[in-house]
Amino acid sequence: MALKALLLKKQIDQKRKQLNGLLEKRTAHEAKEAELAKAIEEVETEEQRAEVEGMVAEFETERDENEQAIDNLQREIEGLENDLSAEEQKQNTEPPEGAQAHAGENEKREERNKMNYTDKKHTDTRARVYGDMTFAEQRTLIEREDVKAFLTGIKDTIRGARDAKQTRAINNVGLLIPEVMLGLLRENVLRYSKLYRHVTVSRVNGEGRILISGGIPEAVWTECCARLNELSMTFYQDAFGCWKLGGYFTVCNANLEDSDIDLVAEILLTLGQSLGYTDDKTILYGTGTNMPLGIIPRLAQTSQPAGYSPTARPWVDLHTSNIRTIANTYTGLALFQQLALAAGYSKGAYARGERVWVMNETTYGKIIAAAMSIDASGAIVSGVNGTMPVLGGVIEVLPTSIMPDDNILTGYFDLYHMVERAGDRFASSEHFLFLSDQTVFKGTTRWDGKPVIAEAFVLIGIDGTNPTTSAAFVTDTANQPESIWLPATATVAAGENITLAPVINPYGVETTLTWDSGTVAKATVDTTGKVTGVAAGTSVITVTTTNGLSAQCTVTVTSA
Repeated sequence: MALKALLLKKQIDQKRKQLNGLLEKRTAHEAKEAELAKAIEEVETEEQRAEVEGMVAEFETERDENEQAIDNLQREIEGLENDLSAEEQKQNTEPPEGAQAHAGENEKREERNKMNYTDKKHTDTRARVYGDMTFAEQRTLIEREDVKAFLTGIKDTIRGARDAKQTRAINNVGLLIPEVMLGLLRENVLRYSKLYRHVTVSRVNGEGRILISGGIPEAVWTECCARLNELSMTFYQDAFGCWKLGGYFTVCNANLEDSDIDLVAEILLTLGQSLGYTDDKTILYGTGTNMPLGIIPRLAQTSQPAGYSPTARPWVDLHTSNIRTIANTYTGLALFQQLALAAGYSKGAYARGERVWVMNETTYGKIIAAAMSIDASGAIVSGVNGTMPVLGGVIEVLPTSIMPDDNILTGYFDLYHMVERAGDRFASSEHFLFLSDQTVFKGTTRWDGKPVIAEAFVLIGIDGTNPTTSAAFVTDTANQPESIWLPATATVAAGENITLAPVINPYGVETTLTWDSGTVAKATVDTTGKVTGVAAGTSVITVTTTNGLSAQCTVTVTSA
């Protein structure tokens, strides 16, 4: 039996005990930091300030030394674990049968194998979730008390449902993601969102109002000792509401019963992919109705929309100037010349970031082909490699399901403003899919957004393609009316009117109602449900919801 392997295990155990002690100190430091922050707020005299400064300096030194020690230990543990894995692979032997000192060794070996990075499927999943985190750092994350409580809560959901047998409802299983895991969730959203990193993001509670400069004033030259001139600067305010993006998904209980790391990986990957993908689609094509307003629908507006904020920048019609089409006769250098002319319609006077080009894989291939040439050595090269040649700016390639072929959006994406709300939440459902052996979980994020300076963008269609200015989003079927009711009968005199008030279930669900009169010669009805009697007789008034539900009322019209 390899004595070296036993020695390595002993060293790892000792190092882990030391690490646990340092992690406990980290928790104490977090509490101490909160106390110092409160003390700073209460400082009133110079003596108090000096005393607090000394305490802060001492605390920061102690905290930094502890963090450095944690980092060093994690690296040492990772190295020892790698050495142990290599040693066991080299030995490739099982412990002697009946050896009491090695009791349970097979179970430990099996557990390590489950977490071993040689399993390519698990390796790929962990790499996508945890990025550059080392194995030791992952284990440290899982061992945090708040993360343990989170994972235990999820598994208790399964156990509780299993123990309940026929009981489908599970109580008290709402789970907030620990702050450390929320960071991983956001990192995964960023991995699957190509545009989030380019836009401007603010985090607010309540109604968000953003100040926007209305124009850049020209400074005035004077004599060196003369008085300065007052400059004129206008600011506008744009309001941001709150919309919720998210949904629920089912997870097989077999996955939930796997190791903690695999459980976290599956959950975060699914949430990150779903939210990140839809973030990009919304930034580009959001309708502005029950969701944020995207860049392209704003460019396509032909008139100022109803409800446009009176404090926002003046609305400008951009549907002809900032939506351009390049004929299919332009290829090679001529195509890039036309792209340069079209891109010139996007104004970056207020931008602080670089220009961004957005297109799908097919369009990107055409751009690469147009920029191909043969260099002096006879090799085929292209001037396009993630950036637009000559014109400048990074190229972001999105799926065809988001960006259509031959469509290119370019502009300064830091002038798209995203307002995020506090309260990203992950929770398990109250209803357990007992027969399907699955549990339901949900994930949500809340934000609103719009291009605050729309003229910073231009939409271009190449190969003679008129650019696509809208996209279909998944229908919100969870918030559709389930039933609608009208009184069976009503009476109105000719020349008079009454208003029918439909009752929609569930209460508060938004829907567009369509009204119709079966016999307009007897009674008419407008879009609000107001019925006007025309002549003596009857007419059947029908109201219909957007999802096809209807109700009827027979209106009797009496003589005036």
